[in-house]
Amino acid sequence: MTTFNEMGISEPILKAITDMGFEEASPIQEKAIPIALEGKDIIGQAQTGTGKTAAFAIPILEKVDPSKNYVQAIAIAPTRELAIQVAEEINRLAKYMGVSVLPIYGGQSIERQLNALKKRPHIITGTPGRLLDHIQRKTLRLERVSIAVLDEADEMLDMGFLEDIERILKETPEQKQTLLFSATMPKPIQDLAEKFMTDPELIKIKAKEVTSPSVSQVYYEVNERDKFDVLSRLLDVDNPELAVIFGRTKRRVDELTDALNKRGYLADGLHGDLNQRQRDMVMNKFRDGKIDILVATDVAARGIDVSGVTHVYNFDIPQDPESYVHRIGRTGRAGKTGEAITLVTRREMGQLRTIENSSKGKIQRKPIPTVADAAESKQRIASEKLIRLVEEGNYNQYKETASELLEQYDSITLVSVALKLLTKEPNDIPVQLTAEAPRVAKKPKLKVERKAGHNNQKGKKFGGKEQKGKRERRFKEAVLK
Repeated sequence: MTTFNEMGISEPILKAITDMGFEEASPIQEKAIPIALEGKDIIGQAQTGTGKTAAFAIPILEKVDPSKNYVQAIAIAPTRELAIQVAEEINRLAKYMGVSVLPIYGGQSIERQLNALKKRPHIITGTPGRLLDHIQRKTLRLERVSIAVLDEADEMLDMGFLEDIERILKETPEQKQTLLFSATMPKPIQDLAEKFMTDPELIKIKAKEVTSPSVSQVYYEVNERDKFDVLSRLLDVDNPELAVIFGRTKRRVDELTDALNKRGYLADGLHGDLNQRQRDMVMNKFRDGKIDILVATDVAARGIDVSGVTHVYNFDIPQDPESYVHRIGRTGRAGKTGEAITLVTRREMGQLRTIENSSKGKIQRKPIPTVADAAESKQRIASEKLIRLVEEGNYNQYKETASELLEQYDSITLVSVALKLLTKEPNDIPVQLTAEAPRVAKKPKLKVERKAGHNNQKGKKFGGKEQKGKRERRFKEAVLK
């Protein structure tokens, strides 16, 4: 395996990579980075969870000049979570470079983004809709972009973003480097590559199982309004030692944390609005066992490394397969087993299948536990605790009192009361969570405008029909190998 030191990467980036704890490059990084550093266009065909973000983030940073205060690179991603994750990864790699990165996505205040754009970031990551919105407002100009990245291109196709991507790319210069990454290579993506890329190098990484075999993966189909009650029952039945619960938004994390504490669970939340001191306090409580449930967003949970996490709960289904892989990777570490549980509404079943296919792991359906199941589990846990205390033998000082009680009550009554004291009582405090729209992919728009004899929006030709025909055949043969 190639190390990053052998790849011709500049010293500031290498130093950041070392800080992140990486030495050897993943297969996609090993193949893509040297070619990208030569300035060539690349089509990277690789599953999620293979390290492809760094495979394009490093070439971006090598190309950006921190002294020039304008947008020099753009990375387009299908979801806000992925756009944020890409920005976070680039920021970590740019730690010693003085490069500014700005994620732009829907759902965030447009005014906040306008103010951030006025500070002239060097790199933009974003979702197609919001990027196009800023382009139309003339608050984002891409005429000096030297490198453009399309991440999860097939996912953007499935969500109906292909036309938006074309319109964005038409705002970039004719002469630029383009890197396209996609798990699959459907015809519309091939057409997009032919239209906007110049003799791209195809890099194919063999699909493999990217989720850990030590993690048991299950899902429960639930109604949105019942999700919290189902989660409470699962926590009672599973009795996790340490658990991470993922919510889609910061509001969801706050509401879930508050609701769990109201029902008697020890929980705290982690999201992007916390400063470093607050984040450290939450993580220290989790590591020290002062809380046994951590509720987090995807972005806040990046890099969490706590030994002993037994369960991961996806209260909201992840936005993309890569997020799923990152989430469930919080458990099943250091040779231990773990459980990953996902709550899915009926409208989200298609998204679950996409995640299952991409992550190459079987996600088993299970029936929702009943209230009786939860009560039985609580009593079993109390019984086990009672037996453990008996086996420890440290109870002589209580024997005299126990004898006095046995003169008044029978042993079954006393043991029953002891179990009751050790059992977590049912807590039915009403909980109201703000409804979150289910994650449903849009139907793909397969129409792609093309002009014969052109390879990009400016009409640059590769030559006559015979030459273009040979190039198309060569490209398709490479893709279908």
